[in-house]
Amino acid sequence: MRVTAKMWAAALVFIGSLFFEQCSSKPAPAESALTPIVSVKELMENIIDPSADVLFDSVVTTVTAAGTVETRPTTEEDWLKVQRAALLLAEATNLLKMPRQVAPAGDQTPEGGPDLTPAQMQAKVDGDRAQFNKYADGLREVAVKSLSVAKAKDVNGLFEVGSGLDKACENCHLEYWYPGDKKKQRGQI
Repeated sequence: MRVTAKMWAAALVFIGSLFFEQCSSKPAPAESALTPIVSVKELMENIIDPSADVLFDSVVTTVTAAGTVETRPTTEEDWLKVQRAALLLAEATNLLKMPRQVAPAGDQTPEGGPDLTPAQMQAKVDGDRAQFNKYADGLREVAVKSLSVAKAKDVNGLFEVGSGLDKACENCHLEYWYPGDKKKQRGQI
C-alpha cells in the first residue's frame, strides 16, 4: 500500500482534531468531597465557642476587693494564641455554611422553654438557609477583624471587637436557638 500526501494530510488533520478536542474540552466537575462530620452544635462546642472564648478572654479587667487585675496579651505566644483563635473562628464560619444537621442524633431539648428543639432549629435553618448563612458571614467579618487587630497587637482594638463578636453570636442565637427568651431579646441578659 502506497501512502500518498493526501493520506498523510488527512491523518494529520484527524490526529490534530483529536488533540485539539482533548486540549479544548473542559474536565467534568469533580463530585464534592465535602461531607460534614459533626453537627452545628458539635461545631459550636468544639471549635467556635472555644475560639470565641479565647478572643473574649484575651482582654479582661477584673475588679475585686483585693484590687484590679488586667489580662492582656503581652508575649508573642499570647498574641499568636489570639491570632490562631481568630483564624480558626473565621474559617469555622465556612463550616457553618455547609449543610449539616443542627444537632447530633438523639439530642433533645424539652419543648415549652425558650430554646427551640433540635427539630425546630433544623426546620428554621433549612427553611431559610440564606439567612443562616448571612449570620455566619457576620461572624466571619468580626473574626477577620479580630485577626487583623491581633496581628497589629492592638489591645484596645481587641477589646472593641469583643462587642461585635458578642452581637454576631447573639443575633444568630436569638433567631435559631432561643427566640422565645424575651429578656435576651430586650437586652436584659
